Formats: sequence, C-alpha cells, structure tokens
Amino acid sequence: MQFLYPTFLLALAAILIPIIIHLFHFRRFKKVYFTNVRFLKEVKEETSTRNRLKHLLILFSRIMAIAGLVFAFAQPFIPQGDEVKTGDKAVSVFVDNSYSMSSLSSDVPLLEKAKQRAREIVEAFSVEDRFQILTHDFEGRHQRLVSKEDALALIDEIEITPAVRNMSKVVSRVKQALNNTKLENRTAYVISDFQKNITDLGVETDTSISFNLVPLQSIRKQNISLDSAWFAAPVQMLNQNNPLLVKVRNLSDEKAENVRLELQHGGQTKPMGTLTIPPQSEIIDTVNITVLKPGWHEATLSITDYPIQFDDKLYFTFNVPEEINILVIDEGTPNRYLKALFSGISVFNIKNERSNGLDYSQLPSYNLIVLDELASVSSGLAFELKNYVSNGGNLLVFPNPRANVDSYKSFLEGFPANELMAFEEKDRTVGRINTEEFIFENVYENTRSNLRLPSTKGNFTLTKFGSRGEEQLLTYRDGATFLGKYRKDQGHLYLCAAPLGDDYSDLVRNAEVFVPMLYKMSLSSAKSKQVAQFIGKDEVLEASNSLTGAETVYKMKGSSEEFIPEQRKLGAKVIIGVNNQIKEAGFYDLFYNEEDITEKYAYNFDRRESELDYFNESELKEKVGGSIQVLSSNAETDFTQYIGERSRGVVLWKWCLIIALIFLAFETLLLRFWKT
Repeated sequence: MQFLYPTFLLALAAILIPIIIHLFHFRRFKKVYFTNVRFLKEVKEETSTRNRLKHLLILFSRIMAIAGLVFAFAQPFIPQGDEVKTGDKAVSVFVDNSYSMSSLSSDVPLLEKAKQRAREIVEAFSVEDRFQILTHDFEGRHQRLVSKEDALALIDEIEITPAVRNMSKVVSRVKQALNNTKLENRTAYVISDFQKNITDLGVETDTSISFNLVPLQSIRKQNISLDSAWFAAPVQMLNQNNPLLVKVRNLSDEKAENVRLELQHGGQTKPMGTLTIPPQSEIIDTVNITVLKPGWHEATLSITDYPIQFDDKLYFTFNVPEEINILVIDEGTPNRYLKALFSGISVFNIKNERSNGLDYSQLPSYNLIVLDELASVSSGLAFELKNYVSNGGNLLVFPNPRANVDSYKSFLEGFPANELMAFEEKDRTVGRINTEEFIFENVYENTRSNLRLPSTKGNFTLTKFGSRGEEQLLTYRDGATFLGKYRKDQGHLYLCAAPLGDDYSDLVRNAEVFVPMLYKMSLSSAKSKQVAQFIGKDEVLEASNSLTGAETVYKMKGSSEEFIPEQRKLGAKVIIGVNNQIKEAGFYDLFYNEEDITEKYAYNFDRRESELDYFNESELKEKVGGSIQVLSSNAETDFTQYIGERSRGVVLWKWCLIIALIFLAFETLLLRFWKT
C-alpha cells in the first residue's frame, strides 16, 4: 500500500490525545456505608471491571476514528501494475467529433458515448489537475490547459464537425499543449472510433507523455455514400444532354437495394431512378443534364440513408459560357468570309488583330486564338502562344501558302507538333471526320447522310512523328491529316494542313463543319474542370482574373457566411487559398462586385468519414506497440473508477473515511447506552 499524500501521516500523533485523556482521567469515588463489607467489595470489583472495559472500548474507538481520518487525508492506494505518479497532473483528452461518430453505439450516437467517457476521465482526476480538451476543430481555446470545471463545460459544448484530422496531427497538437506546461505528470487520452484511413499512429517515442487510446465501436456498420461526380465531356453544351457520371458507394456488409437517386437543378427536383449496390462495392451511374440557358448552374444530387447522412448530398456547379471570345491574328487583311460567318451568331465575339501590334497580356482572356495565314511566327509570339496553350488556351493554326517553313518548324517544335513540309497545289477532299473525338462528338446524328466535307486546292504535307501525339480530326481520303489536334499541358493546339483563304479551301464556307468545330474548340480543355470541392481537401482554387490593380480584393460568400480568402494574382488568373475557412457544405460565390460572379464553387463534406473500416482493440495494440496503452472496456464500465485505479491504483481513502465514521458511531453508542 502507498500514500498519495504521505505527509498527512504525521497527524497520527493526534492519537496520543485520547490516550493521555484516558490515562489521567481519575474518577472520584463516593463513600457508601454498608453493613456487609465483603459484599461491598464484590460490587466494587465488578463495577470497576465493567468501567475499565467501557473506557478501553471508547479509547479504541477514538484511536481508530482519528486514524481513519488521517489515513483518508493521506489517500492510501494499492498500485495495479503501472507506476503511479504523485503530484498535480496535466491531462489531455481528445474527443473525436467527426461525422463517423454520428453512427450508433448500443443506445446513443458514438459522439455522446465519447463525451460521456471524456467526462468520466476528467472526474477521475483531482481539482488541482489541469486539462486540455481537444477536438477535430483544433480551436484556439482547445490549445490551453484549463481547470476541471472548465474542462467539463468544454466537453458539453462538443458537436459534430466536418473537419477531419489524421491521428498523427492530433498527437502533435497534444504534445504541443502538454510540453508547454511545467507539470511533470503528463497524460493524454484519445477517444475515437479509429477509422483506418485517418489512424496513422505508430510507436510513440516521447516517453514524457503517457498516451492512452479509448476505442469506441458502432453496433452497425452501414452507410451509403454519394462519393463524387464528373461530366463525361470537359465542357457542357446548350440544349443537349450532358452526361454526368455519379459514383455511389455501399460501405456496409449488406446489399443495398432501392437506393433512390435524385437531382435538383433549375429549381426542380427530378428522380433519377433507383440503384442496387452490392456490399462493400461501388457503382457508377449516368445522369443526363439538359442545359437550357448559359451561365453558372448550381445542382445537387441526393440519396436517402440512415444514420450517417452527411454524405447523402453532393453539391456541384458548372458553367456554360454566355459569350465565346475568339481572337484572329492576321497580317492586316481579315478573312471576309470568317467575319461574315460569325457576325450573325451572338454567342461568338470575334476580334481581329495584326501580328505585330498584339497586347500579349490580353491573350488569356480569349477562349480561342486563330492564326490566319501568318507568313512567319516570331519567336516572341511563339513563346507567348506556347504559354497560352499550356495554361489551358486553345490555338488554331492555318498556315500561309508561302509561309516561312523554318519559322513554323521552330514554332511547332515547342509543343511539339508535326511540322510543315512542302506545299502542294492539287485538289483533295476530306474523306473522314472523327466523331469519336470531343470536337465532333454528338454534333451530327448521321455523318453519312448529306454531310458535305471540306475540299482543298492546296495544302502542306505534314511530318508523321509518332511521338508528337497527333490526334486526327479531319483526314483526306488517302489518310493524310487535314486537321490535327495536339495536347499541351492544360490546352490544345489545332493544326490545319491547308490555308483558310477560299483560294485554297472551302472550309470557311462549310458552316455545318466549321461553326461547331470553332465552338467546341473554344470550349475544349485538356483537363476537365472539377465540379465539386471537398472541405479540408481542396484548399487552393484557380479562377480567371479580369481585374487590374493591387487593391482589388476578391470575396467568397456562402449561404450564411462571407469572408476574404487568401489570393494571389498571376496575370489573367487568380489563385485562391481557402485555408479551412469553409465549414459548411453548399454553394460559394467568388466575386469582386456581388452582382458580377467570377466563379461558383460547390463544397461538400470530406468523404473520408464515409469509410466504416475501423481498428479494433487488438489491431490497435499491434499497431502502436507497448509505448501507447489501449484501454479495454465494455459499455458499462465506469471510467472514473477505471481511470482512477489505473492512475492511482485501488483507491482506499473512502474506506478509511467509512471506518472513521463507524468508530465514531460506535463510541456514541457506548456513551449513550452503556450505563455503569
């Protein structure tokens, strides 16, 4: 047996007080006159014996009462294997409040069970100890040590949060708080369901802190999750079915049947059918979205699932441009057919510029740049066009029949693309159109009926380097390339073998091919735009920047909050840093003027919490080794007693107090009912 406060044992000297009183308490006897002296002697001896026994019992009761009180204040305990640390303690308690903790334990959600465990742990320590209460939110107030009363209040305030941290970050946060205190006895408790995708704990090397894991397990592992969605095509078209691919996951061990999928778009909610998903698997379904007007669109996919519901909705946004900006770079003589073709089409905004008078800073503002029969491409222009394409631009090149082949070769090598060779003046006809590629995909119902393909009277022969990654869009009947496509980082280069002028080609007068070709070229992208972001993961965004001046500031606004994100302007782009400022799922607008939305984003809760794969107690013990204790308990275990016995052994002060009260009561009974 050991004592938590052994100095209180000095108070055992108080036992001398009743002993001294007993030894020096001499009673005065009265004289009793009686004729039979022998009988008097017998009565006297009998009475003295009874009094002596009574006084000894009273003395013993007083000694035991004082000893019981002294031992109670010294707080004796019996160690239970672990080394017991005396003195004030610094205790950290982490409560997992992520969405996975909304699943059910035997009777209540896991979060409520975790909060109950946290209260019991705090109650197991004394009022002199200091406490840190930590959650996935990583709030500033959770980084300091507080009193026992304040710790219990912080536990009561814990609620479910969308934030998710890896356990290694949680441990680092705990160390940061406990290592800043002067208290030498440091203990940490981590209460969680220990999902495998966030539990990256290893063998703990910091022996100054005693880490303890408190695993909680749900009674039913069942969850259906709307995981992600993306469009099949990189851009969305007006008045057409735009296929949206939706991934739905069944994270339970049972087959999920009749899972209803709904789409909310344009103020209407439409059922998209029911799904059947095998256990522990996923399916990808297709939802067709018809876009009837240009501009930004907000939409929501939803299913119905219980009890984990945070991943039952998926918000997403997409943009159908209201206007397509096209820049035509020429030698000063605009193509009259090209200008006439687009003058009556409102969606196109076409502008002609001379090659020697360009403002290179404005190039990123165009969806498509057309090089119209330039005799040569200067090194400066070639460099700017290469950067334009790399950053997501689309470039269409029509060579001049008398082009400087060497300058074009240097220009095309930078992508790289097949190069111009000899110019041949002979009649040729395009024989094949690639309707499997995005540019001409879903444009024609039947390419064999009455579709007139372009013809030329002269064209360049192109090299055929396989390493250049050419994708043929239009080919001559002999298989030679008329129009080829090359990918460069996030953009595309389109190279035509023939000039645009009607002296050599009738492409510009072939509206059924030329108009949809330019339209989809201007919208094409080597990288599909992400339609949905996830809180805590997509912290850096990229948007177009049409503002100048260092004092212009973009803002982000959701349904219930508005904030100024971190931003860095890079020419025609602005890099936005969210930095954990978004806490709620929904739609967020990026703008300078609220009436003019620059970009719309859809934020969803992190799907990592959808996983229902947890470490059990034995797996945790194997993973962390012996440096971290895994506390085994059942649902009925009183953690106040459990933690108290682990940290201080079997606590005996209550029994000492009970013993003291028993002997005080015994003394009272002796004095009251034992008549001498």
